[in-house]
Amino acid sequence: MKKMKGHLLAIWLLAGSPWAGSMAVLAQESSAGFVTVEGVVRDDDSNRRLENVNVSVRGTHIGTVTNAEGAFVLKMSEAEARAGLDVSHIGYFNRHVALTGKFPIKLNIRVKPYANLLKEVMVYGADNARGLVEKALEKVPLNYSDTREMLTAFYRETVRKRNRYISVSEAVMDILKTPYDRRSVAADKVWILKGRRLLSQRAADTLSVKVMGGPNVALYLDVVKNDNALLTPDELDYYEFSMAPAEMVADRPQYVVEFRPRVLLLYALFRGKIFIDASNLAFTRVEMSLDMSDRSKATSAMLQKKPFGLRFRPQEFSFLVTYKQVGDRTYLNYVRNTIRFRCDWKRRLFATGYTVVTEMVVTDRAEATPGNTPDTKPFGKRQVFYDKVSLYADPDFWGAYNIIEPTESLEHAAGKLRRAD
Repeated sequence: MKKMKGHLLAIWLLAGSPWAGSMAVLAQESSAGFVTVEGVVRDDDSNRRLENVNVSVRGTHIGTVTNAEGAFVLKMSEAEARAGLDVSHIGYFNRHVALTGKFPIKLNIRVKPYANLLKEVMVYGADNARGLVEKALEKVPLNYSDTREMLTAFYRETVRKRNRYISVSEAVMDILKTPYDRRSVAADKVWILKGRRLLSQRAADTLSVKVMGGPNVALYLDVVKNDNALLTPDELDYYEFSMAPAEMVADRPQYVVEFRPRVLLLYALFRGKIFIDASNLAFTRVEMSLDMSDRSKATSAMLQKKPFGLRFRPQEFSFLVTYKQVGDRTYLNYVRNTIRFRCDWKRRLFATGYTVVTEMVVTDRAEATPGNTPDTKPFGKRQVFYDKVSLYADPDFWGAYNIIEPTESLEHAAGKLRRAD
């Protein structure tokens, strides 16, 4: 990912008091003509709440994912609601849930884990894991969209100082995706439709953490489409590949290929897992984290700017990208980036830990036409959402748009930040 180092979700650390917005974040607003379904998804055996579960309206492209507490909220028309919900997660059987009764509906959904995986589907030996990845790359034009698409997505960016949230920024955005046959994001664009933020006003929170290009996660981290990302012929030479035990995603068996650095370069490499559908060889999930063994290289990959005298200590730089099978094509579904680091000023005894999380979920998609393509200027690939979000403020923020449900701790943090205004 060498070509992406200069603009891939790098962070800026700036000294000074942050501007504090006054908008009410995370409110669940009603929208005429739409109904609301909310619920929690749990493991049927352990009762554990499940994170990042796909929840979608059957027969549509409307969907979201569960939060860290397994909770979700979906808005849809009553006609769409009659089709019910489809629930899928890695390692679990699919579940269809009928929607009956009076809206709003609250659900407690339980999904069953796979007890055994059909290892006989594995036809690639451990010594040919790279060959499997290369074969999947050859099939990208067949497995992914061959038309221009307009995606609707929800984006959230949070910053925590130790365990306390000091910044929450959110947006609804449109994403233009060109066909996957060229594996290029040069013509793809992101438009912010609505946005809002809350920031801490505490005097102690004088370190402003900014994520450059944040909403463009839908472009940068679509590793199947982005020819500057991980899955390129040149980058594959830098890694060692091996086969891991098979998994199940949405009732479909998956090859799992693990990768780790095999060479030393001037910049840090990644390690992680690639999930490949056993039936059509489509990439369905990529998990990767930056190698932290060389602190200088890791810092170069993560940090764009910092105040003089501040010491930056990287701890984690990780990504999760998932794709969803719809019909005979596979589509981008969810992206998450986690950045953890510690900072201290020279001559101070203790360092302070920060966690920055950006996540994006595609909540709807349609064919891109002149009628649904915005004619305004797209969000810049080197802009900072933190600085621009006030331009997109809207008092009637959500309307009928779908979101990732905030966790209880995030709702509590937002309430405290509002009271500090």
